[in-house]
Amino acid sequence: MADPGPHEAIITVYGQSQQQAVAGTLAGVDSLWAELAPDDLTGSWLAGIGERIVRAVQAGKLLAATTGQPYVDAMVAADGLTSDYLPGAARVPARAWTLSASDGRPLDSLLYLPVTRTKSLLQGGLTLQQAMLKGLLDLQRMVASEVADAGSSAAGVAMVANRKVTGYIRRVRSGACARCAILAGRWYRYDAGFQRHKRCQCYGEPATSARHLHATGAREFFDGLSQEEQDRRFTRAGAQAIRDGADVGQVVNARKGITTIDAYDRSVVATLQGTGRTGIYYRRERDAAEAATGIRYARGAADLEAGLPRFKVTAPRLMPEEIYKLADGRDELIGLLRRYGYLT
Repeated sequence: MADPGPHEAIITVYGQSQQQAVAGTLAGVDSLWAELAPDDLTGSWLAGIGERIVRAVQAGKLLAATTGQPYVDAMVAADGLTSDYLPGAARVPARAWTLSASDGRPLDSLLYLPVTRTKSLLQGGLTLQQAMLKGLLDLQRMVASEVADAGSSAAGVAMVANRKVTGYIRRVRSGACARCAILAGRWYRYDAGFQRHKRCQCYGEPATSARHLHATGAREFFDGLSQEEQDRRFTRAGAQAIRDGADVGQVVNARKGITTIDAYDRSVVATLQGTGRTGIYYRRERDAAEAATGIRYARGAADLEAGLPRFKVTAPRLMPEEIYKLADGRDELIGLLRRYGYLT
């Protein structure tokens, strides 16, 4: 096996430390949740179990946050540079991430929410086993997100403080979702916040002026998955559209505005994404209408003031699923994918 190089080795170690922090915290929290008294959830929480759960999560957040600055400094050193911090700003205090939840609320307030939900589910008719399981799943999602947030946030602060870091590349791990995949390989300034969702598998790779980073984009991430994984993450039709050449970002973004409407003499699955004045589909429909009618439509406020009409999309933007149903042959399929903004 080839030597992965110093950067990849550092990233691997960092990733493993983050995953271990999450896994270890979850194991401890699972065990403590099982100690809650089913007939007095609040009482047993207040009697000490709640405090132990909070401490367990704080320990996990501390562990995850502690690795942030060493990770950044190691990446800078691997570029042959010496970390450069301003006096009084040379240390990232990992304990700062244990004082509250990621959204700023008290950590104990956040972690108590699964108890409240469990009690509501019991009142709603679920069995004790069902309600406790759902409560545990809620708690697991919160804990995993809190620990991962602490790690990525601490690393982000270190990137800002270390003046040899010019920015970062957003990287995705194998468990990344489709929404994260379309962000893979993007470069951000050192001071750009790292956007994450719950249980996000992404991380930032520090960049310096000494190293040109290769951006592993969304298509490369997609191509690295098995066909089964492609279908699972991007839907079967969406994945097939990408395999046929559709833009990954357009396919994923389209699903945000998905709706079912009556059009083309049938009920079809369409989307509102891309139909606004800045969308690819909108611009293509406008340009096609101009070519067919000779009418010039407004591009902005100045054009409207000059009396030019505003174009309105009248045909729905189909989802890839519907395009596959309607298309007759590959040429037409690719033409429709391009028309609706999935190919550029």
